[in-house]
Amino acid sequence: PHRPFVDDVVVPCRECAEPARRVPEVIDCWYDSGAMPFAQLGYPHRNTEEFDRSYPADFICEAIDQTRGWFYTLMAIGTLVFDRSSYRNVVCLGHILDEQGRKMSKHIGNVLEPMALMDEHGADAVRWFMLAGGSPWQSRRVGHSAIADVVRKTLLTYWNTVSFQSLYARAAGYSPATTPAPPVADRPLLDRWALSEAHRVAREVDVALEEFDTQSAGRMLATYVDDLSNWYVRRSRRRFWDGDPAALATLHECLRILTLLMAPFTPFITERVWADMFAPTSPDLPESVHLAQWPQCDEALIDDALATSMALVRRVVELGRGARAEGKVRTRQPLARALVSASGWGQLDDELRAHVAEELNVLRLDSLSGQVADELVDVVAKANFRALGQRYGKQTPEVAAAVAALDAGSLASSLRDGGSTTISVEGVGEVTLGPDDVVITETPREGWSVASDSGASVALDLTLTDELVRAGTAREVIRLVQEARKGADYDVSDRIDLWWSSDDPQLVMALVEHAGTVAQEVLATTVEQGAPASSDDEHFIVHLAEGELPIRLAIRRRAADSD
Repeated sequence: PHRPFVDDVVVPCRECAEPARRVPEVIDCWYDSGAMPFAQLGYPHRNTEEFDRSYPADFICEAIDQTRGWFYTLMAIGTLVFDRSSYRNVVCLGHILDEQGRKMSKHIGNVLEPMALMDEHGADAVRWFMLAGGSPWQSRRVGHSAIADVVRKTLLTYWNTVSFQSLYARAAGYSPATTPAPPVADRPLLDRWALSEAHRVAREVDVALEEFDTQSAGRMLATYVDDLSNWYVRRSRRRFWDGDPAALATLHECLRILTLLMAPFTPFITERVWADMFAPTSPDLPESVHLAQWPQCDEALIDDALATSMALVRRVVELGRGARAEGKVRTRQPLARALVSASGWGQLDDELRAHVAEELNVLRLDSLSGQVADELVDVVAKANFRALGQRYGKQTPEVAAAVAALDAGSLASSLRDGGSTTISVEGVGEVTLGPDDVVITETPREGWSVASDSGASVALDLTLTDELVRAGTAREVIRLVQEARKGADYDVSDRIDLWWSSDDPQLVMALVEHAGTVAQEVLATTVEQGAPASSDDEHFIVHLAEGELPIRLAIRRRAADSD
């Protein structure tokens, strides 16, 4: 009865061809669907103003198998009746596949129930995966392992960064409304970079979402979450330990922008963060993140030159870490110097160079000139027979012999960064060599570890003096004390008394020499050699290091009112 009818159709009798009865013809049920935009409101008989406000819709969202039905009938009927389609955009969704790439089907038995996924991983994790795990119009594989990666790589990193800010803000008594912080222009370059990237992400995410590209938006947000946690926070830890208002204000603002941007993707975790960290700080802020204004990008804070410089810093650090790994040197072991060669390195600010030195744990940074580089590696150049053979055929051996006769170091320098060189080969003539025509092998000389990539190089001096070894030993002791603090469940701001004893003369010398550094890093008010006078205190903990450091440690939490 609810189906619309057309004129009755006369059905003739099969035997005599006389009209026998009249049967109503039913229009295809998709007519109902196509009429939905106006029929649901009773237009044109009522709700005229509401219809005028809502027609056409901004977008329609359905799977690809609705193209012929839902998408078409809405467009056809809307155009026939109102001379315009009933929607402005179509978000055509791909199908959901299992982890083996098969379309989920009850017949196959590979359907994952959404509620079960949410119960195990959380609604936000499932929502983030569906929005950011691929473009909406692409089919995607859904499984427990894929969603678990979302939780581990993005959501937990975001939550841990929020927890870090909350912890140190509480320890320092920081309040964004009452704690003065220097203007952004007067803050360290690392702070300005973090804020610049936050506003850049706000701009780019807004553009992506306007295009319904949730995958690109999610990728940008995930990248910034990682940058904020594994670069900005890690490089600024000491400042947070000291309660630096500039660092606390910077991270607070970055997390505010990030929380607002993530709210459409992860509505529950961001609501909790907003209610705990942001809403209480100002009466002007709404109680819910979903009632807050979408963040506005401040173009004045976006610094493209700083972004380029920071990208260079991180690239050099990555190469330096690779060189350390190749040289089998522990990260905690200081080295005397690192030599760096990279485009733009000479113009890099000293403040940014300091980050490189600290990350690579080297005492000094120098430029790696071409002549110095040649002294650090043995270079061998051989012809690439496959590449040259395509051009010179039977004359390839003559060209290869000419390549072998060249100075390998000079040839490598000429071909670096996509360059070329021309040589004269008897019987062949002028031959132009490019990077693909020659196989260059560089072997670091003893005492050095060199890493190169795309025109950038980092060389580490692996020579360890007694002073460097003692500095490395002190850092290993710091690690042991920090582990003892963590095992004792001390708060990050708790001050301690530290006692140590060892029969190793080199270790004793290292701790005597670096006692101040150890005390600063572990928040020790006193550092004493020997055993404590008493071990009756309930907070007293003894730690005996087993392994390469023969040392006995004792720590005790100091009372809050102790000097």
